[in-house]
Amino acid sequence: MTRGQFGFLAGFLVVAVWALGGAGAAAAATVAGLVGWLLVRARDGHVSLPGLADRATADRRR
Repeated sequence: MTRGQFGFLAGFLVVAVWALGGAGAAAAATVAGLVGWLLVRARDGHVSLPGLADRATADRRR
C-alpha cells in the first residue's frame, strides 16, 4: 500500500466514524490512531522520548 492510498484510507475511515458516531467519536478514533502509530514507531526504534522532548523544546529559527 502506498502512502497516498494509506492517507486516503485513513481519511475515509475518520469521516466514516464521524458520520456514524459523531465528531467526538471521530476525534477519539484519530487520537487513538496517532497514539498507536507513535507506539509502533517507538517500538521499532524510530522515535525516542528524549528526541520528542528535544523537538518540543528546541528553538526554531529559520
